[in-house]
Amino acid sequence: MTRIVSNLAEISHQYDALFVDLWGCVHDGIKALPDAVKALQAYRQSGGKVVLVTNSPRPRVGVEKQLVHFGVPEDAWDTIATSGDSARSAMYRGAVGEKVYFIGERRDQDFFRPLDILENPVEITQVPLDEAEGIVCAGPFDPMADLDVMRPDFLLAKQYGLKLLCANPDIVVDRGETREWCAGALAALYTEMGGESLYFGKPHPPIYDLARRRLSALGKPIADDRILAIGDGVLTDIAGAMGEDIDSLFITGGLAREETRTCTDPDASALKSYLSEQMSAPTFAIGYLR
Repeated sequence: MTRIVSNLAEISHQYDALFVDLWGCVHDGIKALPDAVKALQAYRQSGGKVVLVTNSPRPRVGVEKQLVHFGVPEDAWDTIATSGDSARSAMYRGAVGEKVYFIGERRDQDFFRPLDILENPVEITQVPLDEAEGIVCAGPFDPMADLDVMRPDFLLAKQYGLKLLCANPDIVVDRGETREWCAGALAALYTEMGGESLYFGKPHPPIYDLARRRLSALGKPIADDRILAIGDGVLTDIAGAMGEDIDSLFITGGLAREETRTCTDPDASALKSYLSEQMSAPTFAIGYLR
């Protein structure tokens, strides 16, 4: 049964490392969340390691710049694992061919930065859909638009037998008070239409493999039973932790704020109903990371 806790320090002594989601936990897409920052700083001061594990389609360096912009200080984390890095590695190994049709905003072009850690990476060229060997999706062209605008392109892509590489499995995020579509929603639509989508972020294994490698690079390896995953998405953060057999702390005041009736803390009855409906069983739950 999921245990509701009042703060991270109540349970953090049980763990040597945290895998922490960013959006909805450490920042709201506009600015840092001060209580979350303080909790992570205190955890690191006690000797714990913090790996930010995010479904951002951006390379790690892009997320680092974003954190500075949002006001998340460097002493709140140790390293970062992004779905963008995991997906880029797959792309440069040729997972969807060399000629790709790119779906995303202009700011997402960092996805195509060279990846020097691979030997003999394939040469990627962005082309129109009718010339493509595969699709790379970092997010919608317009995150506020109806997803159905992509159906004509997806119908053609399915007829061509193109695979879609999804760089961000999130369905939605909340930028402040505004909810936006993510790449995961388009990948789900493409799959629903009969296409094949490839995922590299939470809840899928590749990003956890990357997170463990980044954690090990900080020092000695840490066993899974000494890692706590923190996030506000039951279908991504919590499902991924459960799949990896890692304990989890569900932030109820993020994406499921209304469903869990979270003000400062979640309503116990509402939380139980929501988790039952979602068939999810996080180890712990808290209103907001603090």
